[in-house]
Amino acid sequence: MGTNTAIFHSSFLRRSINPPSPSPSPSPCFSNPVKFNCREECWRTVSMQHQHLRRSVKPRALPGAESVNGAYSEEQEAEDEKFVQSSSSSPPSPSSAIDFLTLCRLLKTTKRTGWVNHGIQNAESIADHMYRMAAMALIVADVSGINRDRCVKMAIVHDIAEAIVGDITPSDGIPKEEKSRREREALDEMCRVLGGGVREIRELWNEYENNSSPEANMVKDFDKVELILQALEYETEHGKILDEFFESTTGKFQTDVGKAWAAEILARRSKRIDHACKEQYHS
Repeated sequence: MGTNTAIFHSSFLRRSINPPSPSPSPSPCFSNPVKFNCREECWRTVSMQHQHLRRSVKPRALPGAESVNGAYSEEQEAEDEKFVQSSSSSPPSPSSAIDFLTLCRLLKTTKRTGWVNHGIQNAESIADHMYRMAAMALIVADVSGINRDRCVKMAIVHDIAEAIVGDITPSDGIPKEEKSRREREALDEMCRVLGGGVREIRELWNEYENNSSPEANMVKDFDKVELILQALEYETEHGKILDEFFESTTGKFQTDVGKAWAAEILARRSKRIDHACKEQYHS
């Protein structure tokens, strides 16, 4: 297996985010194309470009940490929540809807960090990942107590905040609590862009984030299934060994569907590796 591993050796690349090409008739809040050199810069820049919003996203300090760039007060937190709640009952205006969808474009153009770090060319985007998860929810067999339509919606929403913060991974060295805080602030920012009709988006995102329902359990499993399926496909297409992605999901599936689908993927991977080893042995 040492020789086989050497054959599939891969180099690691760091991720950079390139700006989208400017539209012929850009929305006022996207009128200044900016090259995003990192996820944090992207996050701050998009916030500043939305001049029509009541405020920009500001980093908040973690509990027990010093205030950085002005931590939010409890009064500001309450004011923001009141604003979102008051806006959530009515549909968004056409202008707000297009601003929101333009922001969502970053989900189509931002590549998933793990694959970029492993040197995968033309790696999947965040939107690619979410779409196949939604397809999983669409085709899965009926399960008692689980609303499949809600699973489809949750799959579409669960990574939506990454349009602003990017795809943060363990390799970035950002604590889980900080990652969650950034994504929650980004979601709040996107809800302010949309203006109306945000209640369901917030509910679905929070439900997934807290893993607080049978639907969230299922979609969490879809997230892991999609990850290892994509890893298998990249191993096959690019001749790589991507063990870490499979190891990161071991023992973490919560549903029978997730366990069954993961077992099928692992069986196919094992068969492919055995075949490659036999070919190498006889060559």
